[in-house]
Amino acid sequence: MPKKIQILGTGCPKCRKLEETVRAAASELGLDCVIEKVTEITEIIEFGVMTTPGLVVDGELKIAGKVPPMEKVKDLIR
Repeated sequence: MPKKIQILGTGCPKCRKLEETVRAAASELGLDCVIEKVTEITEIIEFGVMTTPGLVVDGELKIAGKVPPMEKVKDLIR
């Protein structure tokens, strides 16, 4: 079953950068995953995120409010 990775954000530059980094990291790792963007504020708040972007892996919030470096993203999505 593929991992479910969600990028939480409304489309700001940091949100787009996190999505780009996550997609590159997943590709480099050869992960079987589904990457989904969550842009609705109400859905983002349900995860407890007040500052975007946010990264959720299989329903678990991993990070919010910043774009970590590629190596950190790889650790978070494995």
